[in-house]
Amino acid sequence: MTSLPTPTKEGGDPGAPGNPQSPDGLQAGLKNRHLSMIAIGGVIGAGLFVGSGSGIAAAGPAILLSYALVGLMVVLVMRMLGEMAAAQPTSGSFSAYADRALGRWAGFSIGWLYWFFWVVVLAVEATAGAVILEGWVPAVPQWAWALIVMVVLTATNLASVASYGEFEFWFAGIKVVAIAAFVVIGLLAVFGVLPGSDNPGAGFAHLTDSGGFLPKGPGAILTGVLMVVFSFMGSEIVTLAAGESSNPQRAVAKATNSVIWRIAVFYLGSIFIVLTLLPWNDPSIAKDGSYVAALNSIGIPHAGQIMNVIVLTAVLSCLNSGLYTASRMAFSLGRRGDAPRAFARTNARGVPRAAILSSVLFGFVAVFFNYKWPDTVFAFLLNSSGAVALFVWLVICFTQLRMRGIILREAPEKLVVRMWLFPYLTWATIAMISFVLVYMLTDDTGREQVLLSLLVAAVVIAIALVREARQRRTASGIPDEIPAGVARDEINT
Repeated sequence: MTSLPTPTKEGGDPGAPGNPQSPDGLQAGLKNRHLSMIAIGGVIGAGLFVGSGSGIAAAGPAILLSYALVGLMVVLVMRMLGEMAAAQPTSGSFSAYADRALGRWAGFSIGWLYWFFWVVVLAVEATAGAVILEGWVPAVPQWAWALIVMVVLTATNLASVASYGEFEFWFAGIKVVAIAAFVVIGLLAVFGVLPGSDNPGAGFAHLTDSGGFLPKGPGAILTGVLMVVFSFMGSEIVTLAAGESSNPQRAVAKATNSVIWRIAVFYLGSIFIVLTLLPWNDPSIAKDGSYVAALNSIGIPHAGQIMNVIVLTAVLSCLNSGLYTASRMAFSLGRRGDAPRAFARTNARGVPRAAILSSVLFGFVAVFFNYKWPDTVFAFLLNSSGAVALFVWLVICFTQLRMRGIILREAPEKLVVRMWLFPYLTWATIAMISFVLVYMLTDDTGREQVLLSLLVAAVVIAIALVREARQRRTASGIPDEIPAGVARDEINT
């Protein structure tokens, strides 16, 4: 057997005209405009809007270097992932590649850790959105808003992948327009040509006039890295979504080629504007948030409410994509025999219904923990998933080292996206990510996240190794080498 098992259909004809099928058996229902906006909006999380103020307070203007360093890591990791995804697009993305390049245990472990990360994110984002909505309509309690948001976006994902793509197109579009407008308005104010601006002190001098560019010392750059690294998580979503498009290779190549300017404009550009409009130690940044403080400084009316709308959009976008991502990873795990078989079933619309409902169920449980035991159970969930982003990036690096040879051996013509200076930049990226993980151990908050995440990862890896050993003992007569993505028990049938 050399081909992947075909997912079980609950009904419908996936091969019917107007009902195209992706290589994984899912519906190829995402259009180019959906993927373009998912790629652009994927790097703009709610953390950029609500978390940048604390990063500025911790590092001063040097936070720009922190964002640049993390941005460089993301660019390199996305290039590696893009190389593999363009050659072999699949809904399992890096988990499926790790399965093949590093072993079944690796694909199983990183797939479940990634799923765990996103179901915890569902609870975080649902709660964040509920806080904003309760502020607007206090008659509806916060828990009810969280429930409403989760139910609506679950229905969207259950409808079809095109529904997810359409929602994400508009959610991401609002984020992109908001950041672009902020950068343009901010630049006009900095150069003194914004009509009605009442911030005559705005300018590049703010980068050095309050203790210099490094007011907290060079070490603050690394502190800033720890504070901003997790706001970049999500840029890899486009490689999962590309598997449900009609031309995944083109979509992946386009997304990976554009990641540099996306990070430069949306992260570095917008933070640069904040730092030129206000001194980094202005009290309003900590009080109101960096973007609201910047808009207030140039006299934009109702800046707080405007930003609340944008943050809510970012939250809903992250929640929408988180549910999509978790369900597709669960689908891929089910398809490879690493999760219940029901996860690999799709309905007549090509939607993995069981994978979606299972993911949202755990999301609801996490939301309950957040309201019932926020400082104990949910704090453990949050911290134990905190370093998963860095684990995922490390796995992508090691996988790409092996996958390059596999692709060249099997289908060299598919290597349309290539990692730069291979393998030197790959090893340099591994060193960078490893350094961040080690440095986190010296930070009080980071230490707890790394240790708890390592604990959870060790448990998952142990389960994977025990499971693999048991399969080998019971699968008498079955060869050790099995095609990527094929469960051992399927060979028996």
